[in-house]
Amino acid sequence: MLNEWLKAVILLPFNVLVIIPALILYFGGYKYIFNGFFSIISGGLLLITGIILALYTMLLFNNIGKGTAAPWAPPEHLVIEGPYKYVRNPMITAVLTILISESLLLNSTAIFCWFLIFLVINMIYIPLVEEKQLKKRFKDEYFEYIKYVPRWIPRLTPWEK
Repeated sequence: MLNEWLKAVILLPFNVLVIIPALILYFGGYKYIFNGFFSIISGGLLLITGIILALYTMLLFNNIGKGTAAPWAPPEHLVIEGPYKYVRNPMITAVLTILISESLLLNSTAIFCWFLIFLVINMIYIPLVEEKQLKKRFKDEYFEYIKYVPRWIPRLTPWEK
């Protein structure tokens, strides 16, 4: 299972958060320009928040779901603990938070554009592909979950089944 988990982390978030931004900066002729301490502090706080949320959600998928976020090793059990009680896609929220932090820390409009592209991709992919698969796999349990837990904007209180 550790092997699948590492493969999922390396192939999915690592590419989105490290490889693609590095290529964007490299081929875009990036040169760092200091944009003030507000960008550094807010970017740093967002980075820490995003990393903690990403690790927490991946651990929940591993420990409770007995799988990964990757399509080749999906969770066996529906995860509705921790941040999943507030919003259905906290893992994507974590990745988006990290991308915003990168754009602030590096003062990069190009990475912000990548954030927007990744957001739109997920706004299309999740309802059209991922949620259909979850409905097939988890049936009534998932249908109940989506009635009470929003896809993108978190609830103010945790959903209790």
